[in-house]
Amino acid sequence: MKFTVLIPVLAAAAFNSQAFTLTSNDIQEGSRMADTFAFQGFGCTGENLSPQLSWKDAPKSTKSFAITAYDPDAPTGSGWWHWVALDIPSSTNSVKQGASGHLKQVREMENDYGAIGFGGACPPKGHGMHRYQFTVWALPSEKLALPENPSNALIGYMLNANALDKATLTATYVSE
Repeated sequence: MKFTVLIPVLAAAAFNSQAFTLTSNDIQEGSRMADTFAFQGFGCTGENLSPQLSWKDAPKSTKSFAITAYDPDAPTGSGWWHWVALDIPSSTNSVKQGASGHLKQVREMENDYGAIGFGGACPPKGHGMHRYQFTVWALPSEKLALPENPSNALIGYMLNANALDKATLTATYVSE
């Protein structure tokens, strides 16, 4: 008898659960990003603006968020980190276009160009299409525990080890 009562309760819980999602007014899943979001330098002539991002349905126990932008197709053997923003307050559910460098109470880390904040898309000419994975991470603490001057690989490891959930939007870019 307990079994028949339990099934509807579990089914209702699964039916009502919402997935943590990430959307953008500026970039779309699987589509080429505009030059607005390309790097200015390294042979690229973009505007180097971070895209608008919005997220919803984070786990209830979320205490902070992080945003990363990562290119797994970079010819480095380890990808390329375009943006790492940490300790975003849990009351935040979006960032505006060009927000990098203007985010209050947020710790923006050095990208793989060697600058703090967002560094736009810039695959090597002739290298073909690259994917840019924009991920928002829901975290269980207000600050991610990291040593002084951590590498982006260590940050990525700590995000994966600590995340309650994550939502990713993958856009593309080709240098012409």
